[in-house]
Amino acid sequence: MTEVIAADGRPLKASLNRALRRQKLRALALIAPLLIFIMLSFVMPIADMLFRSVENQIVSETLPRTVQALGGWDSDSDAAPGEDVFDALYTDLALASEYKTHTRLGSRLNYEFSGISSLFRKSGRRVGRFETDVYTDTFQDADPAYADPQQWADWMADDAVRAALPVTATTYDDWATMIIEVEGDVPAEEEPADFVYTALYNDAVAGAMLPIAVDLADVTPVSIQAQFADIDEDWLDPDVWQTIKLYAPAYTSGYFLTSVDLMKSPDGVEARPDDEQIYVTLFIRTMIMSLSIMGMCVLLGYPIAWLLANLPDRKANLLMILVLLPFWTSLLVRTSAWKVLLQQQGVINDTLVWIGLVADDSRLQLINNQTGTIIAMTHILLPFMILPLYSVMKTIPPSYLRAAKSLGANDWTAFWRVYFPQSVPGIGAGCILVFILAIGYYITPELVGGTKGVFISNRIAYHISSSLNWGLAAALGSILLAVVLILYWVYDKIVGIDNVKLGG
Repeated sequence: MTEVIAADGRPLKASLNRALRRQKLRALALIAPLLIFIMLSFVMPIADMLFRSVENQIVSETLPRTVQALGGWDSDSDAAPGEDVFDALYTDLALASEYKTHTRLGSRLNYEFSGISSLFRKSGRRVGRFETDVYTDTFQDADPAYADPQQWADWMADDAVRAALPVTATTYDDWATMIIEVEGDVPAEEEPADFVYTALYNDAVAGAMLPIAVDLADVTPVSIQAQFADIDEDWLDPDVWQTIKLYAPAYTSGYFLTSVDLMKSPDGVEARPDDEQIYVTLFIRTMIMSLSIMGMCVLLGYPIAWLLANLPDRKANLLMILVLLPFWTSLLVRTSAWKVLLQQQGVINDTLVWIGLVADDSRLQLINNQTGTIIAMTHILLPFMILPLYSVMKTIPPSYLRAAKSLGANDWTAFWRVYFPQSVPGIGAGCILVFILAIGYYITPELVGGTKGVFISNRIAYHISSSLNWGLAAALGSILLAVVLILYWVYDKIVGIDNVKLGG
């Protein structure tokens, strides 16, 4: 069989495959900017949000020794941990105070146990003044080599010494890393900190062989637990240690539990106190108000869209300009205008009093509540309902209604049986647009909603910008995203996403 050769001298099949590959690469190059933009602006932020909602590495990274030591503590006991845990905390906190990470750790744990942030702050300031310098003096007085930074560096480079002094070796390594990263100094030129000598003493007491023998029989042990208790008696509170142990894992479900008014405890998951339960109420309120706004937009937008689709072009264009006019005005300006209109001494109440519908001493409360939020957001989101409806209605031939009437249907029957079913795809598209936009709005509810008209999005904004509890904000956002996806799935099953049209 003779092989067919293309004009470039290659086999025809290979030449066609090569041309096809080039076409695919050109197509990929054309859409590459859009793909990169979507990845950077949509996919990566969502992935980062999902990660932050479970990430909890700050506890184990800041207090690695303490977390490990707490593994042997019975959290069900009513007693504080033993001296070994406080020894580990001493070293961890001394290092964390140099890195300035103890304040971040305190803020993180304060979300779960109120007051623990100040505990870490004051302890970080005073941990460098513990009375452990008695160990430092003892070793240095016993042999000057213990005061020689170069000698320490040589010992810690010796595998035999490191194997004999495991706690001291790891403590010295972390101290040396801190000296380089924080202070920019050379460990071999700096005398180790007191907590390194404390680790050396603990190794020696545990039976380790020191590089140079030192008689420690006359040294009175320093109780690190008592040192922490002198700073604050709360260090002896088992609840503090239970909180540290519960939130020690690198990944936690704590943020999601808080998002649904639950909390972790030594006995398992339990409901938060009544005065701390807020998020379920906010989620329910957000759903109900978003559905209310969507329904109001359908009721108001449908007649306007019908007029736009059936008026002569000149009048329809004028009406379309009025519909689009809000897009040319700042959202803050529109929301501020509603604050002026809706207040008790505002234009609407003044008008109602003037025409006698409302008594002057019984003016309506239209702002700083759910009513104000629904009114303002219905106005702001109304164009997003009208435009999909108009684009669909414009494609419905008027002859269908005339045909229905010619067959005996009255106006209502012709509309309900012929016109309305054809406009349902536009209603579906408008409802999805308005509901998804409404569920994530926070500027308008913040300005006109007061305390009873805010959404869950306002709480997310608060945790991002004020409380800096990004993990909880990410968990709330993830739940909101999941709710939207579930509703989208339900809509697809009931109505069918294929029936959603923006036109044509």
